[in-house]
Amino acid sequence: MQETKNRAQVLTEALPYIQKFFDKIIVVKYGGNAMINEELKNAVMRDIVLLSIVGIKVVLVHGGGPDISTMLKRVGKESKFIDGLRYTDKETAEIVGMVLSGKVNKSLVSIIHHNNGKAIGLCGADGGMIQAVKMKGNVDLGYVGEITKIDAAPIELAMDNGFIPVIATVGVDHEGQIYNINADTAAAAIAGALKAEKLISMTDIRGLLKDIKDEESLITRIKTTEIPKLIEEGIISGGMIPKIESCAEAIENGLKEAVIIDGRIKHSILIELFSDKGIGTLFY
Repeated sequence: MQETKNRAQVLTEALPYIQKFFDKIIVVKYGGNAMINEELKNAVMRDIVLLSIVGIKVVLVHGGGPDISTMLKRVGKESKFIDGLRYTDKETAEIVGMVLSGKVNKSLVSIIHHNNGKAIGLCGADGGMIQAVKMKGNVDLGYVGEITKIDAAPIELAMDNGFIPVIATVGVDHEGQIYNINADTAAAAIAGALKAEKLISMTDIRGLLKDIKDEESLITRIKTTEIPKLIEEGIISGGMIPKIESCAEAIENGLKEAVIIDGRIKHSILIELFSDKGIGTLFY
């Protein structure tokens, strides 16, 4: 009886948050350990189905680095990284497109359906959703793209028909060339284009830490105007810089808020959305 009462209490406490996010758009960038660990993967997909059932419009955006590396190894091609970014020649770009929009995307759609959700798999090339050009910079990364435009119409069409859009982050240019797109950047751009209520980015750390070696040094809330100073101080560094800068840009474009959460914790999405304190670092 006590366990039943506790469950009822949890549902009661979640009610105001369910009302707050009802009919609002939540973009979830799915990656990290939560994408590799099967138990965590199933927990994330169940959470997304639950959000959909209570009337929250969820958009799931994913990459798939480990699966790409596995496929490249299978065909005898070595993975090459420059400054943490995958070098993508023409053959690799074709494999990226095949793995992300095929194996990874359809697997996630299948798990959602297994949990009685209604999902549809999309990739950035569908309807010219993620339009891109070759990334400019001092280092040539091959067919790695930077986003020029998000056409949200295919995503909105899917949501309007009751589907959970599951989006593989490949881009396309006017010539039909496929580009590998950073999943964090794509998720933020999509969230901004949709003017979403919230972007939830799943990572393998608690959030932004004052001291990278101390997980208790979590910074829970940051204004976008504070970001340049934190980069200058080295608190935001490495791979966190493009992740956080893309969140800030999305907020400037209409996204209400973005949060980085620890995807290693089961049901971290629900904890973030349905509790006062949340679970990670909130940008607003």
